[in-house]
Amino acid sequence: MYIHHPRIMILTASYGEGHVQVSRTLQHCFLAKDVQEVQIIDLMKEAHPLLNSISTRLYLKSTRTSQYGLDFYGWSYYMTRDASPDGSLSKYFNSLGKKKLKEMIKKARPDVIVNTFPFGAASEIGRDLSIPTCTVLTDYALHARWIQPYMNKYYVATEELKAELVAREAAVPHQIEVTGIPVRSGFYAATAVRNRFLPMLDRSKELVLISAGSYGVLHHIEEIARTLLAKGNCQLAVVCGRNQKMEQKLRILFEHEPDVHIFGFVSQIHELMALSSCIVTKAGGVTLSEALSLMLPVFIFKPFAGQEKENALYFANKGIANIANNAQELGEQLDRLLSNPVDTHGMKKRMAALFKGEAAELIVNDIMQTIGERLSVTV
Repeated sequence: MYIHHPRIMILTASYGEGHVQVSRTLQHCFLAKDVQEVQIIDLMKEAHPLLNSISTRLYLKSTRTSQYGLDFYGWSYYMTRDASPDGSLSKYFNSLGKKKLKEMIKKARPDVIVNTFPFGAASEIGRDLSIPTCTVLTDYALHARWIQPYMNKYYVATEELKAELVAREAAVPHQIEVTGIPVRSGFYAATAVRNRFLPMLDRSKELVLISAGSYGVLHHIEEIARTLLAKGNCQLAVVCGRNQKMEQKLRILFEHEPDVHIFGFVSQIHELMALSSCIVTKAGGVTLSEALSLMLPVFIFKPFAGQEKENALYFANKGIANIANNAQELGEQLDRLLSNPVDTHGMKKRMAALFKGEAAELIVNDIMQTIGERLSVTV
């Protein structure tokens, strides 16, 4: 008896961490279902290494220069947000990596192509080779780049995104599944019980988690921390990620502050989040989804223009996040939440209503069903 072993190709890009994180989460979910051939490809890196290097640097530099009023990325995001799929700019972006991708697809012969970054070439090649192509949107706002011709399926975070895709004639309703954005499985099982961070914290005080690595600007973090400490009703966990220089400086600055806990990269961040009363962070789609999975109230400090600002506005309009433009405003917002259990309960309740369940599981199950249906037709 012939047994078909599904082959999955996941296309991503390393502009920020979100796209790659979603790709790895989906890969782990496929592997857990005994799908062994799951390939993640950074298409821009493979097809256009020089262009990828330059554009990645420009993206990172833009997030820094935006704090001084030079927001090139935000400008380009809004200039192209409603671009026509048939326009010359859209056609150019959709052609990126096409030749290389076609070679890789013919070699790997995947059963499904999964986009976690908007590569338009994938759906066109998929159509030509009769391979289903699907897109996993990694934000809470729609940009024209995500709308691709010949796409078989979209997996989106919200009902509003589904309605917008239908309104823009990108797809019909049955081609769009509202699943949420995939986050690591540990977030669905995170608990404050038997938590490795518990012994180092004062459980009599509320814990405010600050994602310092999201900002990369030391004076912002120091200002936020000093403002919150002045309130006197909380302790802080400051996570610097892989920014070792910031971690070292913060350790020196707060070495005599028992209510400030400095961390570098935390692989088990879900455990720290499970102990926290709220999180101060940037508004990346994955980070917001992680907070949503734990019903952890969100405070967004100076969101970058572009998808982060749009994500922040969506969460704020839903009453599940606050946006602050300076440390004083942030301190006042946090003080109100921490001193008012009713507000905290209301925010958590609204987050629970928006939560769709384990997104990776929903997406992978749907993709496996698609593969199974195609096999049954060809047998």
